Amino acid sequence: MREFDHIGLPAGQSHPEERFVAHTQVWVTDPHRHPFRVEWLRCLPDSTVPEKLRAAPHVAYHVDSIETESAGLKVLLPPFSSVAGHRVGFYETGDGVVVELMEF
Repeated sequence: MREFDHIGLPAGQSHPEERFVAHTQVWVTDPHRHPFRVEWLRCLPDSTVPEKLRAAPHVAYHVDSIETESAGLKVLLPPFSSVAGHRVGFYETGDGVVVELMEF
């Protein structure tokens, strides 16, 4: 199963109600509070997030299994516990799309 959740966009400035993700050193907004499901991401200078994820938008999906859905994709950030308490991982498709897979 793969169900759309949000679009993530790099941000150059802070946004109201950002939350800090210590694992990645990134400030994020809650996409479910945005009328078009947009998540803003603002990386700190010492963030370990790869440049591709810092610069490119991503599309996020709920999945039953990150391992199953990520088969054949390039790993950008292996799965970790997110600020919302679920597991997420970031990947790149063969045509360069950045995808976030979210497992609850």
